[in-house]
Amino acid sequence: MCIRNKIFITFSLMVFVAIISACASKQVEPVEQQNIVWPSSPTLKAKFRYVRSFSKPIDLGIGRGFWKWLSDVFTGEDKPQLIRPMSVVVTSNNIIYVADPGAHGVHRFDVDAGDYRLILRAEDKTLPSPVALALGPDNSVYVTDSELATVFQIKDALEIAQPILLKARFQQPTGIAYAQDSQRIFVADTAKHQIRIFNPDGSDYKSIGQRGSMESEFNFPTYIWVDELGKLYVTDSLNFRVQIFTGEGQFLKKFGKLGDGSGNFSRPKGIAVDKNGHIFVVDALFNAVQIFNQQGRLLLPIGSRGHYAGEFWLPAGIFINKDEIFIADSHNQRVQVLRYIGESK
Repeated sequence: MCIRNKIFITFSLMVFVAIISACASKQVEPVEQQNIVWPSSPTLKAKFRYVRSFSKPIDLGIGRGFWKWLSDVFTGEDKPQLIRPMSVVVTSNNIIYVADPGAHGVHRFDVDAGDYRLILRAEDKTLPSPVALALGPDNSVYVTDSELATVFQIKDALEIAQPILLKARFQQPTGIAYAQDSQRIFVADTAKHQIRIFNPDGSDYKSIGQRGSMESEFNFPTYIWVDELGKLYVTDSLNFRVQIFTGEGQFLKKFGKLGDGSGNFSRPKGIAVDKNGHIFVVDALFNAVQIFNQQGRLLLPIGSRGHYAGEFWLPAGIFINKDEIFIADSHNQRVQVLRYIGESK
């Protein structure tokens, strides 16, 4: 057999295997139904249920396709997956973004289109330390990079993270939020112990805080959230509390203290508020999510340390999309999704 025929047969076999693999990759592997609810007591009505978790595109039914598979075979590219997810957002057109400093970029899962991308900067430059995400206008997403000390925007129609002009110098930007009504951008500068508020044109509106433990002072603030009413929530991490402000930056209230019991904090990080006003706080060292009412009273803890469904290992960011709660389960290299099944107010 001549060398040309051998090469043709070898390539044909590779194509045949690739087609089979590509078709198989489009099928979601069956996952055993997990009936995990909180509270777990049979005498109490369940309020939340575990839905699913994902780490790779295939977990969301997103396959790589034939040509992408063939390209990866020759380039030796690894299959994409979450490495150290820190935060997550979901747009109104069902695109999931996950900030991942382990991957040096932001994962983009377009569930409806069956498409996956790793978002980088222009010219394929990486994002060395993307920390937090926030929904912006027109299904765009804001992302902070603590190492570059810059805020970027990922526009819906583009596939790169572009720096935005904010008239401030950051030292270590982490948490970020966007107010739909005022169109202001809120950024937590952890190393400066401040929250910065910017007008829609990027000009500086107000700075809140300095290092301290009094009202409107911070000790390494991290994640932030703006609710539907425009109120700002800040995890004041090493003061072991949550502080709440108006959208203008005026102090309203605070709750929380250092402790090892339910309702206390050890290392609070991600924070989010649902449509009923419940405040969800992720505590990395408790490996749990604690849910409070607007008065700061504990309603329900969720989770414990572990690797199974409904367990966490150093979780970080959290995002609420209608009745679904997305939690960046950082050291388990996944995002877990819960659903609120209780009654609305």
